[in-house]
Amino acid sequence: MGVVTLSAAYGAGGPEIAPAVAGHLHLPFHDRMIPAQVAGRLGVPVEEAEANDETVVGGLWRLVAGLGTMPDTVGGVMPGPGIPDARAFREQTERVLTEIASPAGVGGVVLGRAAAMVLGDRPDVLHVRLGGPRQRRLEVAVARYGRAPREIRREMDANDRAREAYVRHFYRADASSPKHYHLVIDSTALSVDTVVDLVVTAARSRGIGAD
Repeated sequence: MGVVTLSAAYGAGGPEIAPAVAGHLHLPFHDRMIPAQVAGRLGVPVEEAEANDETVVGGLWRLVAGLGTMPDTVGGVMPGPGIPDARAFREQTERVLTEIASPAGVGGVVLGRAAAMVLGDRPDVLHVRLGGPRQRRLEVAVARYGRAPREIRREMDANDRAREAYVRHFYRADASSPKHYHLVIDSTALSVDTVVDLVVTAARSRGIGAD
């Protein structure tokens, strides 16, 4: 059945597009169930797993603060006091993703979690990056959430920096680089339905999706 991974910058429509793609492909959308499984495996409350989840901005800032923010010589960030715990959460998230994509797994659509880095070049996976110019992402987010532009701008900048730091630290990679994806879309320039159609068409071309 395969897997579609979506990496989405803030304001690029990831939370709307990912479940819609899953629905069209008749695949499960893996979102809140991932930190729930991680919590179960580590024997911690779900709230603790969510606080270390790559898609939860508030928790992600806590994680990035624990990792530190000074670049090291290979492009990551210097480890901080929280690195053993952070690494345990990341390793369990990777295991969940690998099981979802395994021949015995259920397949599905995954938003975030650095899934393109985790699942790599598997032939039964489609990696998609959703983005767009900063100003247009800001305008989309303001229209979507109905909050003050200044507040949205702060949240967008925090989100982008934290997710970039997460991927840079754990995977020594630039999350926005096109080389990690089969399909890169400026989702601020197209309607949600159009983006969903593009991703679904690309997924089906790789044999992904249930009949």
